[in-house]
Amino acid sequence: MFGTQDLALFVISGLLLNLAPGPDSLLIMSRSASQGWRAGSAAALGIGSGTCVHIFAAALGLSAILATSATAFTIVKLIGAAYLLYVGIGLLLSKKLSQLETATQAATPALRYRKIFLQGFLTNVLNPKVAVFFLAFVPQFIDASAPNKALAFIVLGVIFNVNGM
Repeated sequence: MFGTQDLALFVISGLLLNLAPGPDSLLIMSRSASQGWRAGSAAALGIGSGTCVHIFAAALGLSAILATSATAFTIVKLIGAAYLLYVGIGLLLSKKLSQLETATQAATPALRYRKIFLQGFLTNVLNPKVAVFFLAFVPQFIDASAPNKALAFIVLGVIFNVNGM
């Protein structure tokens, strides 16, 4: 179907891989714990949207450039690390500020869902390991004789993304 093979094994492997904690799952857990399930859902949807970028980039061959170019990989890795530091420092500073508030001052306002969605999106898109993961994992489940390998890649990527969300 669509040039894929061993679809059941792909789904099971994808589910197991999604259980491993990473920056994406930490963002979802922290937003859910601090602002509730809606904020966690916004982060998850942002991460899922970021995964779509990786899926289409890999299907079009753009992720192959990232995987083979040490310079491109390093640039994306550094941008991603800088963004994660920015988010982490922002969380630490907001916690310190909330501790310094007195009982008469208003509580620190919660982040808007749009901003949480964007955090999830950027956390995923700027993680070069996700691009390399898609190049290493998904092709194993594409039939070598598939007439349209890019379509097979997209189908498998969407299945992985839906399972992850």
